[in-house]
Amino acid sequence: MQTTSSFSVKKIVLTFSALAFSGHLLAAGKPEKEDLKFGFIKLTDMAPLAVAYEKGFFEAEGLFVQLEAQANWKVVMDRVVNGELDGSHMLASAPLAASSGFGTKSDIITAFSMGFNGSAITVSNDIWKQMKPNVPQEGGKPVHPIKADALKPVVEKFKAEGKPFNMAMTFPAGTHNLKLRYWLAAGGINPGYYAPPQDTSGQVNADALLSVTPPPQMPATLDSGTIFGYCVGEPWNQQSVFKSIGVPVVTDDELWRDTPEKVFGVTKEWADKYPNTYLAVTKALIRASMWLDAESNKNRKEAIEMLSQKQYVGADVEVLANSMNGVFEYEKGDKRNLPDFNTFFRHGASFPGYSSAVWYLTQLRRWGMINEFKPDNWYMETAKKVYRPDIYLQAAKELVAEGKAKAEDFPADTNIKPSQNFFIDKVAFDATKPNDYLGKFAIGLKNKQTVVGGKVTD
Repeated sequence: MQTTSSFSVKKIVLTFSALAFSGHLLAAGKPEKEDLKFGFIKLTDMAPLAVAYEKGFFEAEGLFVQLEAQANWKVVMDRVVNGELDGSHMLASAPLAASSGFGTKSDIITAFSMGFNGSAITVSNDIWKQMKPNVPQEGGKPVHPIKADALKPVVEKFKAEGKPFNMAMTFPAGTHNLKLRYWLAAGGINPGYYAPPQDTSGQVNADALLSVTPPPQMPATLDSGTIFGYCVGEPWNQQSVFKSIGVPVVTDDELWRDTPEKVFGVTKEWADKYPNTYLAVTKALIRASMWLDAESNKNRKEAIEMLSQKQYVGADVEVLANSMNGVFEYEKGDKRNLPDFNTFFRHGASFPGYSSAVWYLTQLRRWGMINEFKPDNWYMETAKKVYRPDIYLQAAKELVAEGKAKAEDFPADTNIKPSQNFFIDKVAFDATKPNDYLGKFAIGLKNKQTVVGGKVTD
């Protein structure tokens, strides 16, 4: 089956098979640390952690895990860095930003992707009412994907009236910020630049002002009128639909098909100190991701009931089911099939691929979070420091050797796919030429541009 994931399948199957069945694979030793505390934010895509706990996959690896909900993504990063948490559910771009020195400076690595997609951009009912006449219609329904071109006249009206157009994301170094910025800029709306360390607002030259709101608070903040839209993971877009306070206009699967959204992150120091433990954790999470996608999602009903519990996401079963079961509701009553909105294992969703890491780094550079020119090789070198497919593949090989998985279950590849052109704006991404890629955008830093004194300079 051909997919649009970031992986080139052919070579890895050969590499994986050669290593897995060469007879030289050494079994992992006993976990150095058995009692562990992992963090998460109340979002649907924390599911692999809940499943690994509830289905006994952690325990099968000799691990005794405590899962603890965290207040926001900054708390997650801080507590992983200071050792209060052994690891956590984490925004896919956050470890890359930390490695690059933006925000929390730390060496955080990941050997496991929590899955593809799972986020959307939602606007208030009033903003949707203003946008809707600008959206092409077919059969009385909006044509998807809805581009930010439809929002641009609304933002311009606010600007002409001297009113700020406020939107929210979950964390400056996070995926939701970068995806919202990508969507806005693709429609000609400047989301603003960062100029660290002096200016960390991200609002230099901005047409739309983006600020931080924790995920579970998004619907209430939208309802209060403080913001006019937001980008967040599920179930907080569907929650706005159920409460009739907002309309999701585009999913991240429509923005960039098969987009890595979260990872499981630990500090490099922790991984180096507890290599057997880290391998065991990765094995348990891979098994959880396989369970979530097994046999055409046959386990999703059980997973939804699991996530609805207060200690995990704590949302209504109906709200969680809307996206977890492959159906997504946009405007009230407009339900559409999105079978891959939440994928955890298929299409390589659990694999920490270099291409994805390089793309996130280009977006950190594009908006000034990396406020200096970096040569092409820097992007790949940084990706390899943070994303660790070698650990993932070792865990996968052990699962195969134990009869808990099949070699063909792992089509992931450390190779770079030459070009991907399935973005909403049709701008092709070549991970081997990040600076050429950045040069293609009308809005965003390119070449040796930096942000100094509130201005973009060459």
